[in-house]
Amino acid sequence: MMALITALELIVSGNRELFFTVGTSLTFSLFSTLCAGIVGLVIATIFTLERFPLRRFIISLVTSLMAVPTVVVGLVVYSLISRSGPLGSLGWLFTPYAVVLGQSIFALPIVISYLWAGFSKLDTRFFETIQTIGCSFPYKCLLTWRESPAALVNALLSTFGRVLSEVGISMMLGGNLRWYTRTMTTAIALETTRGEYEYALALGILLLLFAMGINALTLRMVRQKVAA
Repeated sequence: MMALITALELIVSGNRELFFTVGTSLTFSLFSTLCAGIVGLVIATIFTLERFPLRRFIISLVTSLMAVPTVVVGLVVYSLISRSGPLGSLGWLFTPYAVVLGQSIFALPIVISYLWAGFSKLDTRFFETIQTIGCSFPYKCLLTWRESPAALVNALLSTFGRVLSEVGISMMLGGNLRWYTRTMTTAIALETTRGEYEYALALGILLLLFAMGINALTLRMVRQKVAA
């Protein structure tokens, strides 16, 4: 009970390091979600509008990549940007750039899967219509996005929540450096092992609140879509 009270006091008092860590997590997750969202939106739209060889196989492969552990993604990116790796000259290891890159790669199959599932629920008459009127491909994309605002928001919110709660990539690529690359999840892991349970609990409470908020927004979007 005392640990919970101390954790709440840290939050209410606006502990500088605590909220710097929260801000770092949110910033990394936001940029990673946006990067993955832009690329994923294009890929998911191509999957929806175009028919090409091995399309179903590629979609299944992308969907299966959602189950890849974050440490595996971190290991792959680490091998690329480490000093001996092909991208080592960039000097990105243990920097925010490395974390955002790793999280973007982790988020990409997630956002593609959510968007493709959302686009696939559109009325088949919509696709028949845009094919009949002979729209250009960019215009077909715009029409598809305009018809799927709930799918877009749901995909971005769900992906943001997954990225915000990951720990493996942030730890391996960011190095958990204080005042630089330390995130909520890596700080929770570190402070727990150091015996600073109150600090870790404060971060855990904030992370839980963010997760609940994102989940509430996602459910609201789904209910609005059903009601419409």
